[in-house]
Amino acid sequence: MELKNLYIFLKVVEQGNISKAAKELNYVQSNVTARIKKLEEELHTPLFHRHNRGIVLTPEGKKLLVYAEKIVSMVTDMKRAFRSPDIPVGKLDIGSVETVIKLPLILSKYNKKYGHIDLSLTTGVTEQLIDDVLNYRLDGAFVTAGSLSNHPDLVQYDVFEEELVLVSDADAGTIDELKKKPFLVFHSGCGYRAKLMEWLRDEQVAPSKLMELGTLETILGSVYSGLGVTFVPRSTVEHHESRGLIQCHKVPQQYSRIKTVFIRKKDAFLTTSLEKFIDTINEIRQKEDYAFPLF
Repeated sequence: MELKNLYIFLKVVEQGNISKAAKELNYVQSNVTARIKKLEEELHTPLFHRHNRGIVLTPEGKKLLVYAEKIVSMVTDMKRAFRSPDIPVGKLDIGSVETVIKLPLILSKYNKKYGHIDLSLTTGVTEQLIDDVLNYRLDGAFVTAGSLSNHPDLVQYDVFEEELVLVSDADAGTIDELKKKPFLVFHSGCGYRAKLMEWLRDEQVAPSKLMELGTLETILGSVYSGLGVTFVPRSTVEHHESRGLIQCHKVPQQYSRIKTVFIRKKDAFLTTSLEKFIDTINEIRQKEDYAFPLF
């Protein structure tokens, strides 16, 4: 089996269309089609369902996707291992939940020091980011620690711990009244949402409505307008609170403490670029001027 065919297979999956994948790879479409067909012949199974709007993976195609991502990642790691151990080079794919308040500082410091690294950032909810790291789609990610439970296939680095608060508009009532409002949340798999649901369950409160909104900006804008309430780290909304735009309400400590960690795949080669990124996180944590609040 040719490694190049696996690269082409991954590009077709990414694009969801053979012609788009061919254009991205600068190949003729017939070449891409032939290579996919060769893979299917080697594995004795169809890998895609074809339809008018493109293609989708078959169950066997999904199985190959897991192996292909691992193989390509291992080859990439192998190449990186033979580069200079002191000078980080190449690409670094980082993921993060939206509310890592010190993330711009970390990215800026790293980029100023290692500007030749092709650094990319993907945002998402914790469960999806963990899955992306486990399946080699990301080199590392900032996630909330509650969903990890000391995962055996991940290495974790503490970043900071902070307080979650219930956030309402400036004209809010009591906590009991706020519990009856719609809850504005990130998509399923978010650590903050999991903490919120744990609190409501223990309080024997059935939410009147859960509204999933994609970004922190949209959620806060909806809170300002009185649409509902949300549950996010206090650090992300302090400046809004100081301007009188919102109110922050404390909840019991067992539901309000949340830790953000940086994770990487344990069996993946620790590249110099990723090692320097982790060093940057630790440097910023250790500086008194930029100390992260640890409880």
